[in-house]
Amino acid sequence: MSGKLDKSSFSMDVSQKGQGDREDYRSLGNGKHARSQSPLKFFAEAKKSINDVFKDIAEYVTESQNYLSALPENCKCENAKSVEEFGNMIQGIIEVLTRDHMKVVFFGRTSNGKSTTINAMLRNKIMPSGIGHTTHCFIQVEGCESSEGFLLTEDSDQQKSISDIKQLASALSKVKLKENSLIRILWPKQKCKFLREDVVFLDSPGIDVTPDLDDWIDKHCLDADVFVLVANAESTLMQTEKNFFHKVSSRLSKPNIFILQNRWDISVGEDDPEEVEQVKEQHYQRNVEFLADQLKVVDRQEAKNRIFFVSAKETLISRLHEDNKTPTPHGSLQRNYQERAFAFANFEQAFEVCISKSAVRTKFEQHSQRGRNITSSLRSVMDETHKKSQQQGDKLQEVKSEKESELDFLEKQTLVLTTEMKDKIKAMVEEVERKVSYAMNMEINRLAVLVEDFDRPFHPDEMVLRVYKKELHAFVEDTIGKNLQSRCSYEMQSTVEKTQRQMADRLSALLPDETKQHLDSVLPKNQFEIAYRLDCRNLCADFQEDIQFRFSFGITALMERFLGRKGVKTVLTGKGNTIPRPIPGQSQDNQILVGVITTFASVSSRTTMGAVIIGGMVAKVTGWRIIAVVGALYGLMYLYERMTWTNKAKERSFKRQYVDYVASKLKLIVDLTSANCSHQVQQELSGTFARLCNQVDISKQGLEDEIRSLDNEISRLQDISSKGKTLRNKADFLDKTLDGFIKKFLGPKDS
Repeated sequence: MSGKLDKSSFSMDVSQKGQGDREDYRSLGNGKHARSQSPLKFFAEAKKSINDVFKDIAEYVTESQNYLSALPENCKCENAKSVEEFGNMIQGIIEVLTRDHMKVVFFGRTSNGKSTTINAMLRNKIMPSGIGHTTHCFIQVEGCESSEGFLLTEDSDQQKSISDIKQLASALSKVKLKENSLIRILWPKQKCKFLREDVVFLDSPGIDVTPDLDDWIDKHCLDADVFVLVANAESTLMQTEKNFFHKVSSRLSKPNIFILQNRWDISVGEDDPEEVEQVKEQHYQRNVEFLADQLKVVDRQEAKNRIFFVSAKETLISRLHEDNKTPTPHGSLQRNYQERAFAFANFEQAFEVCISKSAVRTKFEQHSQRGRNITSSLRSVMDETHKKSQQQGDKLQEVKSEKESELDFLEKQTLVLTTEMKDKIKAMVEEVERKVSYAMNMEINRLAVLVEDFDRPFHPDEMVLRVYKKELHAFVEDTIGKNLQSRCSYEMQSTVEKTQRQMADRLSALLPDETKQHLDSVLPKNQFEIAYRLDCRNLCADFQEDIQFRFSFGITALMERFLGRKGVKTVLTGKGNTIPRPIPGQSQDNQILVGVITTFASVSSRTTMGAVIIGGMVAKVTGWRIIAVVGALYGLMYLYERMTWTNKAKERSFKRQYVDYVASKLKLIVDLTSANCSHQVQQELSGTFARLCNQVDISKQGLEDEIRSLDNEISRLQDISSKGKTLRNKADFLDKTLDGFIKKFLGPKDS
């Protein structure tokens, strides 16, 4: 690999191969090619493989993070927090892997031929080259899928023409970028096998024109796999070049460095071949000393294989005309240029092997090890989570059994107590109904005394009488209500409160301590009072008093006394049988008198003439004197009654009528009122018991909610345990996958 390549091993007639197979052959400079299997595919295969592995790991980490974030705190292990960082770590690795390519950086002093070397490897004149300081900034060449190339600058995503490279990157251009800036050239992959295999070329300005070497290295070189120092064969390595690589070596562990002694075609002009060999050996020794002894990146034997004497210009000219199938212009290639072409091809072969192995190891070894660390950590977390969730599930199952027993006891005891309280309330309701009915009948019996106690001014005038009746209704209703309350309420209040306290005490034994304190707030704060609403005004709305003067011995009065008002009405109207039926219990004489009066009233009511006739008949039988005396007595009685018919008498008559009427009405509502009072007691006790039972229902609901929650939690823990076991097994699978990748692509370092 030192440039002393056996020419016969590369000899082959390219005319036997088509243009499409060009990437399988190495140009030797005279239309000759050497066939070789490119080792660059090794990197592409490794990159695809590890990308697939880390995509699986990323999905696994995301799945694990989602799984762990949903875990309850009691199931999380101490190492679970570290998993939060894994997602960003894996994402960063994937992003790096996606961008990962085999990167080669070309460095050297101004006009040493860095750009020309890259053009020769690209087999196209893309990079600006020529005499003097031609490249002013960093230029990166990478492959693209398009058929035409373009370039991009750091400050814009707009694609620019390749021809703009001279204005942007040339040191001679007035419109140029800063030295530390980067221009990206996207060149079609099908035009260069290196680009097709994910190799990226980076051209740099001359290291002798800027003091900012540290910034260059930090920005553009830390991810490089191979450094190519393009030196000038006319001079030895300068301190500037050495300083640069010392800085690189201080930031990167044993960087891969190739040294190209470019422009070796100048040796053709020398007359003394022995002197040329001495110069060449001098370059070898100094370069080997620099790589092996000063930088200590390789041993001395390997250092010799990293040094090549080439002519990039000749190789570029030869390849351009070869690809265009045109003859090389006379004089453009120096004598024995094939040897320099062999050296360039030898450099490319060594470069391919080195960059492929180096890139796989430097870019993927650390990532694969980090992946193993992550999957191992996750496996440990998942295993611990699986065990903890199982333990928590067993504990919750025991708690659930206790809660179910507690709920069953509460339901049974509540059912027994409910039946008992219903029977007690029913007995109380019946007792209240009986007591209220008895008390009301007592009040009705003494209604006359109550009405007699009503003392308000009485006058038969209709307006005054209306107010009198209204006040009398209110007085009767209020007084009866108070009397009923004094007879029944105190005893019933005491019984109701006692029963309510019994209910609370009985239910308190069934409730947990935290609920017992709420029972007092459920009991009524105010004493229970029964409302005895009689509503006398509406009840007696149809009451019509009769306080007109009625002579006690008048015919109508006598008829009403013996026949009743309905009988008198029947007789006077002539409807129905005018002869009254015998009244049971009346004597024979009274029955005869009733018959006479009825007959007299019937006859006299029909015609005046009939009355005169009857009067005459009576006068004839008794005589006029007797009639006169009787008439005088009758008149005196009438006059007496008429004179004594005062407002006081009218009031007494009114009150008698009112008592009779109200008593009859109140008797009708005795059952209704007692039922209403018993209903109030029932409502009070039932409402209190319902509110107390509501506390029991709250406790039951709490237990049911707890059991339901425990069920859900147990089910969740079972899912957590099962998922943890699955994720633990998945970590084992990913570990094996990474082991397979390491064994296949990394293996022993010396392999």
